[in-house]
Order: sequence, then structure tokens, then C-alpha cells
Amino acid sequence: LVGVYTNRHGERWELQLKGSGKTPYSRNGDGRAVLRSSVREFLCSEAMHYLGIPTSRAASLVVSDDDVWRDQFYNGNIKKERGAIVLRLAKSWFRIGSLEILAHSGELDLLRRLLDFIIQEHFPSIAMNDSNRYLEFFSTVVSETANLISLWMSVGFAHGVCNTDNFSVLSITIDYGPFGFMDSYDPNFVPNTSDDERRYKIGNQASVGQFNLSKLLQALKPLLDPRQQQLASQILKGYGEHYYSRFTELFKTKLGLLGENENDNYLIAFLLKVSLL
Repeated sequence: LVGVYTNRHGERWELQLKGSGKTPYSRNGDGRAVLRSSVREFLCSEAMHYLGIPTSRAASLVVSDDDVWRDQFYNGNIKKERGAIVLRLAKSWFRIGSLEILAHSGELDLLRRLLDFIIQEHFPSIAMNDSNRYLEFFSTVVSETANLISLWMSVGFAHGVCNTDNFSVLSITIDYGPFGFMDSYDPNFVPNTSDDERRYKIGNQASVGQFNLSKLLQALKPLLDPRQQQLASQILKGYGEHYYSRFTELFKTKLGLLGENENDNYLIAFLLKVSLL
């Protein structure tokens, strides 16, 4: 994270470098990025923005003189590639994993401070003196995550690695890695060649979103009283209805269907099935 920039419209953006090397939190990787993946992230994040889908943005791409060694197809054939660095922007880079790791390590005071910061900075509709603010936060993330994945599905976008570290608490598309767009409808489409189990196939994205939200609830539970925990569980159960409603709305728009008709859902399902033939 380079810093925070406020533009002339008063919009606040967090600037982050991808591919600049190891950070204090690096694991086993080298922290570098290759030119091909950097170009893909730049182009796709900008395309998603203009498709009206919440996303990080790309500001610049710089080609590096460093050689980066990568196994592009995960088949043991390691090749030297040109490195690159992308300057990317988002309203926030906090992820579900940012909260999950603090709860897992028992750092509850820090978890509470971080949550309050996120709510104060990015959820202005939630009052900081509201005793249910964490519950309101969770409810918003649940509904907005359902909306985001519905939008992904409406354009045939498969993220490729939908773990909790790649899911934004602001429900924006972040961390473009082995993503892909379907050329034709296939619920088993997997853009990630290393995903042998098809865990993150495009047809699983909605259910994986619910799984990640369950991990968020698990992280929040130490800060919720028993009544709030019960209400939060009910909110999570409503995720599927949120998703299905938004998915149907988007596909009706694509088909030019007006008003409400009990056969609309049947028609959408039928046309998707026809696409498989």
C-alpha cells in the first residue's frame, strides 16, 4: 500500500502496487508479477468498471528489468518472463481475510478497532454509536456480495480464486489473477489451470460467496452478543434469496423482459440450458 489519494471530486482512493516485490507479510512467493498477467489485470479491471461492475481500477503499468520465473501452465515447464508493476486503486483493500486472521489469532481488540475504522471510513450509513453496527455491517456485506457475484454471472466472469483473501469487505472485484470470461455458457468453466478440483468454477461462485460470508460471520462472532449472533445467522440464510433475486433481475434486463411474469424464471433457466446443447 503506497498511500491514500483524494482526487478533485473528493473521492478517496487507496493506491497499491502489485508486483513490486516482497512485503513483510509475504509467504513463499517472490512478490513479483509478469508482464502478461499485469496487462490482463489492467485491461480487465478497466473493462469491468465500464461494464458497471464494482472493481479496483488500474492507474499505470511499468515494465520491469527484472527477470521473473514462472510455470505458466503449472506443468513443470518454468520459463523466464518479463516483470511488470501495476499501480492499482480501490476505495479499500480490506478483505474478509483481513478480519478473519485477527479473529483466528485472538487479537479481538485490534479486530474491533479495525472494524470501527472500516465502518467509519466506508459505511457512512452506519452510526458509530449504534450497538448493532457490526450486525449492520455484516448485513450490508451479505447483500452487496450477492449483488457483486450476480453481476459477475451476468457478464460470464469467473474470478478464478474466490478465497476469503480475495473477497473485499466493500464487495468490489479485486485481485485479478487467473480470471476468465466464458465464450459460451458453461457452468463448469474454470479459468484457473491449477484448480484441478474445479472448486472455483463459474457455477460455484455464488455458493463460494456464501461460504466466505460464513467465514466473515465466524470472525465477527466474538464481537456479537448471543441475540446479534442469531440475527446474523438469519441474515446469512437470506443470502441465497438476495442472490437469486438480483440474478433474475439482471437476466430479465438482458432479455428485455418487462414487469413480472411467473414464467420469467423458467424462461431464463430454459435458455441457459439450451446454451449447453
